[in-house]
Amino acid sequence: MPRADAATHCPYCALQCAMTLVAPDATAPGGPPVRVSPREFPTNRGGLCKKGWTSAELLAHPARLTAPLVRGADGALHETSWESALDLVAARLRGIRTEHGPDAVGVFGGGGLTNEKAYLLGKFARLALGTSRIDYNGRYCMSSAAAAGNRAFGVDRGLPFPVEDLDAASTVLLLGSNPAATMPPFIGHLAGAQAAGGLVVVDPRRTATARLTEDGQGVHVQPAPGTDLVLLLGLAHVVIAEGLVDTEYVERRTVGFAALRRSVASWWPERVQAATGVPATVLRRLARRLAAGGGTYILTGRGVEQHVDGTDTATAAINLALLLGFPGRAGSGYGTLTGQGNGQGGREHGQKCDQLPGYRKITDPAARTHVARVWGVDPSEIPGPGLPAVELLDSLGRDGGVRALLVHGSNLAVSSPNVAAVRERIAALDLLVVCDFLRSETAELADIVLPVLQWAEEEGTMTSLEGRVLRRRRAVDPPPGARDELWVLAELARRLDCRAAFDTDPERVFEELRLASEGGLADYSGIDYAMLDRGEAAYWPYPRGGAGTPRLFAERFAHPDGLARLVAVRVRSASLDGPAADELALTTGRLLEHYQSGAQTRLVPELLQAQPALRAAMHPATAARLGLADGELVELANEHGRLVCPVQCTTEVRIETVFLPFHFAGADAANLLTSDRVDPISAMPEFKSNRVRIRRAAAPGPPVTIHADPLATTPAEPLATTGARA
Repeated sequence: MPRADAATHCPYCALQCAMTLVAPDATAPGGPPVRVSPREFPTNRGGLCKKGWTSAELLAHPARLTAPLVRGADGALHETSWESALDLVAARLRGIRTEHGPDAVGVFGGGGLTNEKAYLLGKFARLALGTSRIDYNGRYCMSSAAAAGNRAFGVDRGLPFPVEDLDAASTVLLLGSNPAATMPPFIGHLAGAQAAGGLVVVDPRRTATARLTEDGQGVHVQPAPGTDLVLLLGLAHVVIAEGLVDTEYVERRTVGFAALRRSVASWWPERVQAATGVPATVLRRLARRLAAGGGTYILTGRGVEQHVDGTDTATAAINLALLLGFPGRAGSGYGTLTGQGNGQGGREHGQKCDQLPGYRKITDPAARTHVARVWGVDPSEIPGPGLPAVELLDSLGRDGGVRALLVHGSNLAVSSPNVAAVRERIAALDLLVVCDFLRSETAELADIVLPVLQWAEEEGTMTSLEGRVLRRRRAVDPPPGARDELWVLAELARRLDCRAAFDTDPERVFEELRLASEGGLADYSGIDYAMLDRGEAAYWPYPRGGAGTPRLFAERFAHPDGLARLVAVRVRSASLDGPAADELALTTGRLLEHYQSGAQTRLVPELLQAQPALRAAMHPATAARLGLADGELVELANEHGRLVCPVQCTTEVRIETVFLPFHFAGADAANLLTSDRVDPISAMPEFKSNRVRIRRAAAPGPPVTIHADPLATTPAEPLATTGARA
């Protein structure tokens, strides 16, 4: 049943737009259980995107799970009682651990879980299951940015400043991100840079965000796919060669300049032009614009990070920011745009295979001692580091690998790279248990499905992309049969005879999280529900008895000596190889109407009607060269798999590129074609630069239609470039 109106935040992206869930009008029966009303808040200023406006529609959706499901002898999933389901899960887990050892049980979490659930899931894996085999889907989106931030600054926080700081910027360099589609209210914070003609969008596609640069409001730089690292090294070269470095800042606040200078010496503008297609004149003008002062920010997104060199590319962006003296300086900075709703908090408190709460390293003896004291166990009882996501999933069902997997808040059967191989590994498991509120594609493969709460039915906290801890409030009662994951974990821990305490009250779990995080990089010890309920801004680190930190690095960085690291990185020769003559470069990404694997948004009629199916976007010239027509069915194939979908002809993509959205499932999953090669530092998979061959899959369709493209005419702006390969 609906409760009173509740102030909360959107369940989707990390911008965490504020909204109020309004109880229905008693005089208008038959409507939705609640309706969404936008709320004033610094990040969204009363705005919502299509996903936010329709977010309440799933609360009473007929596909909602309301009873545990167990796969029967007939191969189908059948309803059962909670008692029976939990007893069965515990018995099967106990048997698998006895036969194969504790690391034969794995846990896969999600960046949409509340801080409380993410924290308790990590504790459950390590104490109740005794396994090191836990990781989460944030490995697919934030791991390279996190690794780069940690090695440069000593800490990883998506935005080390409030989003509002961007309002006063005169220049914003946005690399590999399309917030106009992924977090639309964010673009309001770019208006100042647009007005100053300083919005610079680096993206191989002419996205909705790239369109914001037209009419003299900025520039769209359109490099060849996979060449972002080269572009950034070229910018650093120009900054150093033309004496644009903030020498005083670099000498006082960084180390590593000499090695960095040597590493970029060979990337002069004309060589960068040959590799990226970005004219040398544009590169020089952009470097000078960045160095001109007046409030400049460099922001990165998944487009430059989801590569096998993603950590190095994000590091190169940080190097550029440090050379120009941006991080920690008022009115300037570097940040990365976190994707999932709790992508920030979800990686801070124990879901990652190498971390303990508070962003502590699991290999650090002092960290293990601290957390063990909070948990009431001996440090030796906490397992060591486990396997990152791709390696974890590859071990499923193998000798010495994971035999049972528990999945929370993730849809592996759609979102994983080289997803056909992942589906095969899932099929090889002895036991798959999925906690979800819908029958996602992964839940359909499960042996046992446990129905859990949706966002508006639970209490807890989330942490936004700017490191601000926010309250999630219960607005409606859950349907009979659905249970809180905190309760599920506590019940399983009890059945597995775990000695550690597992509370089911979110506020008490948060109190324990505060203790476990105290003294860590992500210190939440000074935050409590009361202050969040009062609307106080709480940015971590927020030590007990101290104050929050909306802006990091003002005085020092998080390394012991307080200095940032300029880390020299290099380009691997293979990354400069373009697609072969019979191939196109495949890149994947999001659509405005859908979110992540689409398991939720594909059930919202308005969103599905706007984007009902997978389409392969390619340039009309490319389609003509291949003899293809707009709307015609084509087969895309490579060594990983194949899929068939219609062509969408659009000048938004480069001629050597094809774009696929990753929100569709089954035979339409874009990840059938993506590689599971990973970044050696972050273990981030290669989602953005793959190669495919394309051929006609059916009879020819109608003639090619070139969709209207407002960017077809280059704006009269000195930085403008078509990005054509030289």
